[in-house]
Amino acid sequence: MNANLEEKLAHLPAKPGAYMMKDARGAVIYVGKAASLRSRVRSYFQKGHAIGAKVQTLVNKVRDIEWIVTDTEIEALMLECNLIKEHRPKYNVRLRDDKHYPYLCITTSEPFPRAIIARRSKQDGNKYFGPYTDSGALRDCLRLIRRVFKIRGCNKRLGFVESSADGQNGHAERRDRPCLNYHLNQCLSPCSGKIDASAYADLVRDTCMFLEGRHDFIIERMRNEMKSAAERLDFERAARLRDQIEAVQKLAERQSIIDTEHADRDVISIVYQGLIGCVQLLLIRRGRLVGQETFFLEGASEESPEQALQEFVKQYYSRATYIPKEILVSEELPENDILKEWLRMRRGGAISIIHPKRGEKRRLVELATKNAELAVQREIGVAEADETQRQEMLRSLAEVLSLTSIPHRIEAYDIANIQGQDAVGSMVVFEDGAPAKSEYRRFKIRSLSTPDDYGMMREVLRRRFARRTQSDEKFAKLPDLLLVDGGKGQLNVALEVIAESGLNIPAVGLAKQFEEIYTPGTEFPIVLARNSPALQMLQRIRNEAHRFAQAYHHKLTQKKVRESVLDEIPGVGPRRRKALVRHFGSVARVRQASLEQLMQVPGITEPVARAIYDWSRSA
Repeated sequence: MNANLEEKLAHLPAKPGAYMMKDARGAVIYVGKAASLRSRVRSYFQKGHAIGAKVQTLVNKVRDIEWIVTDTEIEALMLECNLIKEHRPKYNVRLRDDKHYPYLCITTSEPFPRAIIARRSKQDGNKYFGPYTDSGALRDCLRLIRRVFKIRGCNKRLGFVESSADGQNGHAERRDRPCLNYHLNQCLSPCSGKIDASAYADLVRDTCMFLEGRHDFIIERMRNEMKSAAERLDFERAARLRDQIEAVQKLAERQSIIDTEHADRDVISIVYQGLIGCVQLLLIRRGRLVGQETFFLEGASEESPEQALQEFVKQYYSRATYIPKEILVSEELPENDILKEWLRMRRGGAISIIHPKRGEKRRLVELATKNAELAVQREIGVAEADETQRQEMLRSLAEVLSLTSIPHRIEAYDIANIQGQDAVGSMVVFEDGAPAKSEYRRFKIRSLSTPDDYGMMREVLRRRFARRTQSDEKFAKLPDLLLVDGGKGQLNVALEVIAESGLNIPAVGLAKQFEEIYTPGTEFPIVLARNSPALQMLQRIRNEAHRFAQAYHHKLTQKKVRESVLDEIPGVGPRRRKALVRHFGSVARVRQASLEQLMQVPGITEPVARAIYDWSRSA
């Protein structure tokens, strides 16, 4: 234990809060919370204290600790959830790929709301439903909404006019011709005045109720409105409501009634098999099973089921858009009372977390468990099939390239630039045929600013092998096969750098146009059938190197574009531009800054600050 860590442990407060453990690189590797930071954090480092292998590995890597004191343990729990979401620490239980889980958003902050897919939920006045683990199911739901309720999904900005001269109710400010979606009967075209604001608002309300699983309420209300429309001789609206009732009824019939109490509740069960941890969530609304979600956990293999399930509950409900009155769980949660209080605050009403032992509720938990077990079996089957396919591809590749053994580690390189500007190189790594993303590396080209793919490839490869000779752990492993994106020229550059580094590594080039494989010492390239397993493996790796290089190049280009906008301001040159971006973090924050905040930036005088302030308000 280093002196800095010992000093921090000595000064830990005996107060509630959240703590972050960091490794030698300063990366957050674990986040936790405690009623007493002093007792909890020190317990990790007490000699003779029984801890598992995972915790021992964690403790061995800790080089620094930071903490944030809170007033209550509830606040500490909320902070812990936010920190885990932000840092995704390696040793915390995490939802696999949770940063990609999308939401269905109804843009209720707009006069004529849209139904769209959103990557994250925000406090912006819109309604969010999710998160959805299955993006295909989400898109099916979106198509259903547009077919049944005909909510628009376009990006048109529609203003609102209270009423028109002909006495029509409020309508969209602009009047366009109806688009194709209107003629396909998937939108009621508020932009062309085909539906007024009041009727459209009813559709939005029904859509939200539908997504909440309140089908009975929707059907009853639609029937009443259909009768009223028919009595007013508004047969067009009555017919539309009739079709919507039929569609909702068909969907409700497909959703089985599994809860005779007709309650709103979530049912959660966790199942382990080997290193795979799976949580199954059943969404029950008014007794009907309206949906189910499957989550796979990372970092949970050495946690108890109770602890892993508790971590899932914290992470899932920290972002869930709806929390029912009752949650059934397959394990007794260690911090049940604290979680109930936190969820009560989030929900704005009473909530129960129950671990049922018998009866109807226990049957629901067992149903969730059975579904979790089936999901684990599917995951294992898919993993085994993928592993078999990858091994077959690698065996085929070794045979085609006449390698002495199957290549366990393959490194691929690519260059991205526009006329030599913002040039970057990428290195991606595949181990046993699968991406090893923690091994990916990227390079800014330093020596060239004119188009020269060969020279840039030479620089990237030299830097990669030089870092190995400098005992850099990130570049310590050598590949069994090196792949460059390109033909004979790029391959010759790679062979040149490998030779001057004193190494003996097989290398090949894959040229894009005809997908030809270039190998050392051969006059003509190898041309394989498009369905060749060996070619498909090389294409997969080459395309990943290309994607990784392009993504980094795009990031640098966009950053330069954003920063260059400031050059338009009189009195702002490269030095002041850099000072502004360094101080505020982005051009967007520069735009939001007040005059007083701008004057606090080193080198920004009052006249320049006023020029920036005026520019940001007129831009």
